[in-house]
Amino acid sequence: MNIAFYAPLKPPSHPVPSGDRLMARQIMEALRMAGHRVEVASELRSFTSTPDAELRETIARQARDEAARLLGAWQKEPPPDLWFTYHPYYKTPDLIGAPIAQQLGIPYVTAEASYSRRQDDNGWADNQRLIADAVRSAAVNLCFTERDRIGLAEAIPDGRYERFPPFIDAAQFEPTAAVPDPTRLITVAMLRKGDKFDSYVMLAKALDLIRDRNWTLTIIGDGPMRAEVRSLFSIFGDERVTWRGECSTSEIAAELATAGLYVWPGCNEAYGLAYLEAQAAGLPVVAQATAGVPEVVMAGKTGLLTPEGDIGAYAAAIADLLDDRNKRQIMADAARDFVHREHSLTAASKLLEIILRKHLGDTYYER
Repeated sequence: MNIAFYAPLKPPSHPVPSGDRLMARQIMEALRMAGHRVEVASELRSFTSTPDAELRETIARQARDEAARLLGAWQKEPPPDLWFTYHPYYKTPDLIGAPIAQQLGIPYVTAEASYSRRQDDNGWADNQRLIADAVRSAAVNLCFTERDRIGLAEAIPDGRYERFPPFIDAAQFEPTAAVPDPTRLITVAMLRKGDKFDSYVMLAKALDLIRDRNWTLTIIGDGPMRAEVRSLFSIFGDERVTWRGECSTSEIAAELATAGLYVWPGCNEAYGLAYLEAQAAGLPVVAQATAGVPEVVMAGKTGLLTPEGDIGAYAAAIADLLDDRNKRQIMADAARDFVHREHSLTAASKLLEIILRKHLGDTYYER
């Protein structure tokens, strides 16, 4: 099929690295691996940080112009066979895809759509209705976590949903000749305010509780809270904490290959592709059992998940795997197998094809 791809929050070409950008790129690659032709239909961002009516109307006007442009172009060349939208939510509704799909008479598909009832009372009710209408019209909505699927099904019971686990290109994290240091901890996360900063705060407090253990920490990532995050870890000195800044995928893979344990609390983490990358490289994870983290880390098998907000338990879990190297190695092997078997690009491409054929029908493919 010819597939029009759209990510209203952040286009795949966006210059700032993030999990959203990575996931958008990987979905496109999974579709291409299945034999489809995929093109980014539009780079229009529908994001508004507040529900201000004037801001939303400005973007709605831009979206109408963009839809008219696309429809005009497709009068001169073959239109797409399917429209695929990634990650519409109350701050970034898809204002283009659903109307175009309806006008062209083609299937509409979403991935990682979400609906938050509590935002209806925070000024976002109009955008929430747009999300609900789009989800309802979709041939299928791909849900990365069971939490997301339940939330959508409860809010929009007449939608069509399928579980589609998050994934990575696991081949980029294949084992290398590097010898991992079991005392070397590592984390990969942007240095920004909000949940990311909260996780750094928790990690620093937990490590302070086990400063008597033999460990070093490597932090990969950069962002506007660079100074504040560095301040959190200044108590450990430069000899224990290494700052790598922003790194490429190949550089991250090389760093992971020499580490022994991936540590990231994951405050309010949707799921966290970095957890999958670490496990693919053979690192057990220590995180909290919160939000979408249990969807990508097998508690007790590929890592340890501690109660949300319990800094003491989190510190103890890190200490446990530092002290018990045999346990760490068993988890390392299980982690690598888990991602390569269930969360790889190849596995995702096969599952995506099964889901699309189920909801579109083989006859649609063979037109």
